[in-house]
Amino acid sequence: MNNKPQNQRRHFLKSTAAIALGASALPLTGCETTTASKTTKSPLIKKNTTILLQGDSITDAGRDRKRENIANDPRALGRGYAYNIASTLLEQRPDDNLKFYNRGNSGWKVPQLAETWTKNCIDIKPDVLSILIGVNDYWHTVAFGKKFKGTPETYENDYHALLKRTVKELPGIKIVICEPFALRCGKNVKDSWFPTFDKYRAAAKKMSEEFNTLFLPLQSIFEDASKDTPLNFWARDGIHPSGPGAQLMAQEWLKVVEKA
Repeated sequence: MNNKPQNQRRHFLKSTAAIALGASALPLTGCETTTASKTTKSPLIKKNTTILLQGDSITDAGRDRKRENIANDPRALGRGYAYNIASTLLEQRPDDNLKFYNRGNSGWKVPQLAETWTKNCIDIKPDVLSILIGVNDYWHTVAFGKKFKGTPETYENDYHALLKRTVKELPGIKIVICEPFALRCGKNVKDSWFPTFDKYRAAAKKMSEEFNTLFLPLQSIFEDASKDTPLNFWARDGIHPSGPGAQLMAQEWLKVVEKA
């Protein structure tokens, strides 16, 4: 009998317990395990599927880069939505030998993804790739305009090239494009961001349609959630999700994948 899936699950749960001992010293950034009422079954995620989550600091969420090559390692998955997604599916499907990797990097934009794409995507050979990128591609034009002069057009062109390379080098890969979002709260997101930032969101949606990927509409998800709850409950600075914000992202990601 092959005990590899069970051993992986025990390693994941043991590591999670170890982290939990020090959890009270950590800021609330989404380390809670998502629990669903039913097992997420989807043609997108079969047995032995490798899932890679890519993006910027929202995906990074404090992951331990020294452990990034260890599939399903809690420290390597960070304390955000990537961790919550992995926790849910590993708990629901302990015998399916799923492998999760997080390669998000704080501050990154599409060009940084492209520069490291061989190591941080192609070499991993994921079956499912989730990408959340774009807020820095706009934000850095505001914060560092003299050094970085990105535009919605360069974002779209760079993103298109990255996706084109991906589907060419990894035929059959399934992709989830997560919409970049910005909530009008906190010290970072200003009214002056709009409507320019909306063009980045539209470009991500366009890429999803062109490459026939799944699409996670995070802007509307957060705006709908804020009808009864203040925006800063979900992301205190308008960009980086709180614990509940990361939980909401994971929950909605799983819904999109389950419907695929």
